[in-house]
Amino acid sequence: MGDDDSTPGTGEAPIDGAVAARVVEERPVDADALANALVETNAELVGRHAELERSAEYVTVDGVRAYRVDEGTWGELLDGFGFDEDVAAAVGQAHTEQARLMFADAVDGDDRFAADEVGVVIGVDTAEQF
Repeated sequence: MGDDDSTPGTGEAPIDGAVAARVVEERPVDADALANALVETNAELVGRHAELERSAEYVTVDGVRAYRVDEGTWGELLDGFGFDEDVAAAVGQAHTEQARLMFADAVDGDDRFAADEVGVVIGVDTAEQF
């Protein structure tokens, strides 16, 4: 859990607690299950920046990178996790909402994603920073 019982924590995942709380309110998923899935997803994706940078628009804010990717790419990224449908949908919603917020902050308010685009948010390993 987060600092208090009203905001779910996201552990080591680069997703704001407020974003996670909104997702938990809207989806049939437990806050701890979402937090665990977000941490697991981030840990697996941390080394995939170069792959995503070749094909996706991105912004970097405070040591976190947000990508705008097509739904197919997101599906491929999630394939190996084995999350149930509700958890997978909640993880996708959290990533997309966080990415939109980051794009809005970094690109003069441009948080518009195409209908077939989703967000991927990954912490940047210091070894990967240029």
